[in-house]
Amino acid sequence: MSVKNGDFILIDSVAKVKETGEVFDTTIEEVAKKEGILKENEVYAPMLVVVGEGWVLKSLDESLPGLEVEKLATITIPPEKGFGPRDPKKVRSMPLRRFRKQNVSPTPGMRVDIDGKAAVIRTVGAGRVQVDFNAPLAGRTLTYDLTVKKVIDAVPDKIAALVRRRIQSAKAEKLDLKITKTRVHIGLPKEVYYLEGLQFAKRGIANDIQKFFPSLRTVSFVETFTKASSQAGDVKPSEQASAQAGT
Repeated sequence: MSVKNGDFILIDSVAKVKETGEVFDTTIEEVAKKEGILKENEVYAPMLVVVGEGWVLKSLDESLPGLEVEKLATITIPPEKGFGPRDPKKVRSMPLRRFRKQNVSPTPGMRVDIDGKAAVIRTVGAGRVQVDFNAPLAGRTLTYDLTVKKVIDAVPDKIAALVRRRIQSAKAEKLDLKITKTRVHIGLPKEVYYLEGLQFAKRGIANDIQKFFPSLRTVSFVETFTKASSQAGDVKPSEQASAQAGT
């Protein structure tokens, strides 16, 4: 099966800097461990991409149509189609005292925010700090080793994937989906109820569902709280409460 525009696909990827072989991103936990880039609390699993929607680097997105399921593909992206060439004008020298006034001890490689702009410390000298405002991957040729693990066809599976894209810890098998002609009810697992940013995630999920499935005009999220039995062997009916967020 070949990938085409508009497909919902799950991909595994290993992203490298071609010049050095450095791995800077991956969806595979074993690779992240091996390369020393494992992120705490990150959920490593094949990534959902809707082909042509710009959810990944544009030049990478444009390379997805035609790929075959379970067939490894290597995509090379030159700087001009990636993060752009390096601009020497974006490398500036600043006084060390500016950092010390903010209780920052700059070291090479440190990422900092200066006047709302992200930058990287390159060198620290006698009273001066060289700061690079270029994107970290500017001027680099990138390679992506990609494997399309699955093309998702069924609507419930697509909706479950959209939920997990924004709430990674919501396992598909624990989602309770009920879909009618105009509505979708999403029962969330209790382990996500208190996640930071959950309400923003719900709004994003609702927007995604309504974009890709215009007939689903109402999206409801259900959170169920069950009262625990007060005594061992208590067989009284449980008390339940449901919270819904509709759009």
